[in-house]
Amino acid sequence: MRRMSAAAARRTALAAQGFGKRKPAVTNRRAILDVLNRTQLLQIDSVSAVVRAHYAPVFSRIGAYDRDLLDAAAWSHNARKPRRLVEYWAHEAALLPVEDWPLMRWRMAKYQDGRWQAAKRVLEHSPTLGKDILDVIRSVGPSPAGVVERHLELDKPRAKDHWGWNFSDTKMICEQLFASGELSVDKRVGFTRHYDLTERVVPPEVLARRVADADAYRELIRRAATALGIATEPDLRDYYRMHRSQTEPAIAELIDAGELERVEVTGWDKPAYLHTGAKTPRAIEGAALLCPFDPLIFFRPRTERIFDFHYRIEIYTPEPKRVHGYYVFPFLLDGELVGRVDLRAERASGRLLVPGAFAEPGHDTPRTAAALRDSLREMADWLELDEIVIGAKGDLTPLL
Repeated sequence: MRRMSAAAARRTALAAQGFGKRKPAVTNRRAILDVLNRTQLLQIDSVSAVVRAHYAPVFSRIGAYDRDLLDAAAWSHNARKPRRLVEYWAHEAALLPVEDWPLMRWRMAKYQDGRWQAAKRVLEHSPTLGKDILDVIRSVGPSPAGVVERHLELDKPRAKDHWGWNFSDTKMICEQLFASGELSVDKRVGFTRHYDLTERVVPPEVLARRVADADAYRELIRRAATALGIATEPDLRDYYRMHRSQTEPAIAELIDAGELERVEVTGWDKPAYLHTGAKTPRAIEGAALLCPFDPLIFFRPRTERIFDFHYRIEIYTPEPKRVHGYYVFPFLLDGELVGRVDLRAERASGRLLVPGAFAEPGHDTPRTAAALRDSLREMADWLELDEIVIGAKGDLTPLL
């Protein structure tokens, strides 16, 4: 079995995710889709402290771009510019290439009764609600759950005496129909899903394609290996949130096919699998701010193994107990995670707030601060924020 240094494995992982490349001269639709060719998916999250999570990884790789171009690729369709991305539960809620939709049918079958027990309870007392929702959407077209509720005359006030999503029954079953593949998302308006019949969102030739479960597992692991470059079995499993019983046979088949090579990485406690098309550059240059849901770092054990960087999101941690802040971006510089920055976009006042900036050991240097300052300016300009306000927390803030 071939041995590989930890540093080489790190460069391989970064290159697979699109880091170290020269940024495109024109950040057009093609440049955005090129990012998806590497990452395979973009996680969606509701937190908008800085910018929605699916926008940030594209910025981290190609720099400032028009977010409307990504919206159009995912949530609009016409003959000249067909829909290229579709929403589904891949790595959590995610955008993935529309042609990958059939690869998730096994999960749709698993979610036939919904992702949550609550959906089953709703259907027990309202067994026709799913059919009623489909009938409304078939008649009126793409709609958010609230509009469907009004058509069904179910828009009753809901108790708000507990923390959580607090979904109505209609929203719960819209989500169940989305999880089972009967509904898809035609567009988002103000981040609200507008559901439509999947047959009106997914192209007919894609909708008609059937993939055996084992073939789908293998194809998803192939995509995960492409995105990760080098990975352990848990890394590959997590990318599409699969089960070990699905991933292990798929890995074995890809090894037999010559697409994966089993290697030993110095310091890693598990065997690694190298995608045979992965590149290992001599160096990775450049800087990037990584949102908490960036595909490079969203599997925290991998982040710690590759970068020696212990990272946890602290949104749900009470403020007095937070170590680094509410919405913290790791800072990538020349192939290493050298710091972390708490960020907030204050759109009304046109300010990018930096309550705290923290260096990793050995990186509390003027060079780190200068690179971070440039990255913050680039982000502020992209978000059309005029001023950057540096707070007092962390050892990098005096240098900033």
